[in-house]
Amino acid sequence: MRNQEMYKGSNVLILGLAKSGNAAAALLHRLGANVVVNDMKPLEENEEAKALQALGIEVICGEHPLSLFDRKIDFVVKNPGIPYHNPIVVEAMKREIKVITEVEIASVISEAAIIGITGSNGKTTTTTLTYEMLLGASKKPLIAGNIGTVVCEVAEKATKDNLLVTELSSFQLQGTDQFRPAISVLLNIFDAHLDYHGTRKEYAHAKGKIFANQTEDDIAIYNDDDPTVKKLVENVIARKVPFSSTKKVDNGAWIHESSLYFKEEKIVDLGEIVLPGKHNLENILAAIAVAKTYGVSNDHIRKVLQTFAGVKHRLQYVTSIEDRRFYNDSKATNILATQTALSAFETPVILLAGGLDRGNDFDELIPYLQHVKAVITFGQTASKIMKIAEEAGIKTVKHVDNVNQAVPVAYELSEAGDTILLSPACASWDQYKTFEQRGDMFINSVHKLKI
Repeated sequence: MRNQEMYKGSNVLILGLAKSGNAAAALLHRLGANVVVNDMKPLEENEEAKALQALGIEVICGEHPLSLFDRKIDFVVKNPGIPYHNPIVVEAMKREIKVITEVEIASVISEAAIIGITGSNGKTTTTTLTYEMLLGASKKPLIAGNIGTVVCEVAEKATKDNLLVTELSSFQLQGTDQFRPAISVLLNIFDAHLDYHGTRKEYAHAKGKIFANQTEDDIAIYNDDDPTVKKLVENVIARKVPFSSTKKVDNGAWIHESSLYFKEEKIVDLGEIVLPGKHNLENILAAIAVAKTYGVSNDHIRKVLQTFAGVKHRLQYVTSIEDRRFYNDSKATNILATQTALSAFETPVILLAGGLDRGNDFDELIPYLQHVKAVITFGQTASKIMKIAEEAGIKTVKHVDNVNQAVPVAYELSEAGDTILLSPACASWDQYKTFEQRGDMFINSVHKLKI
């Protein structure tokens, strides 16, 4: 383990539990830090806090008391989802106490080189593809991050023989200081999480922190078709490797006619790729750029692309019933992701959409609703989406309470040859703990139609 003594004797405040806070608290405790945990959920309802307490870690639950600062605190590890206007975060910053997320710890302790992958859309698909491709390399890849496994927890066990492939959100990256991936990947920048970051500029700045500490010994892989991304990499010191789905790029990954290339080397024909959707070509190009950097053979890359059909909750094919095809795209938590999903289909679509209201209007969806014959909507944004659907000329627009109710209604409205698509264009937190829970409920409701 690299720098394993760095945290010994440190006084650390863990703010917010869930998976990342729980993992960071336990890890820092093992590394000899003096840890205190603060979580809003009352102790009697907080199983994670009770488990940490059993390890001898001090826990303070049910409130965020500023009296925490009566003790010495060297730094705060913040759950990524906690906003920066939280009173504890505000007070820490006022006192010039560093506030980080657990990926910063991972960067310090990991013996494995880190591959950091971020972007507004496509992170999970690209991370999973990269991991699958690197299984053909000489080093053993591990997968972690926003994809579901806490980075610092995996980093603790990683060795120099591993590569740590991490999906990183803007929330995680904003809380970094010295985080330095050996390879960084920035897929795209669109308007997302503006309720958290405040402005598009601040959101882009958080994403751009993935490059901040890279040196000329590192590699920055980036989307040469995205103007915001290109602007962010202008002053990057790392060796730049572009990818493009629209033009040839020197020293990068690109598409010409019916084939994908890396530099001058043909990698795979488009016809061999089973992952649906034009948007996924950018994700594939980024993954190829990482894989070729580590010397993965073209044969192995092709085998992955000939078999990889997608990630659960990301335009996931569920099943067909009476010639109606069902797709679960619950990970579509913003408008762009739903635009992308709708663009993948030419058949008539019944769209299931709605969720947490972040103040967005949905006018940008209108040009993508041409093949949509009906909209079933739910959640806080239901009225907004109904309004947009009606403006787009969609004659059948229904409001239901939740995803469970939406599925049988969509099926009743469907005909043979239709696609029934869950692509919410909104986060899930108004009704569901996670987008995964929302997607699983969709899948279960679809399978109940067969009973």
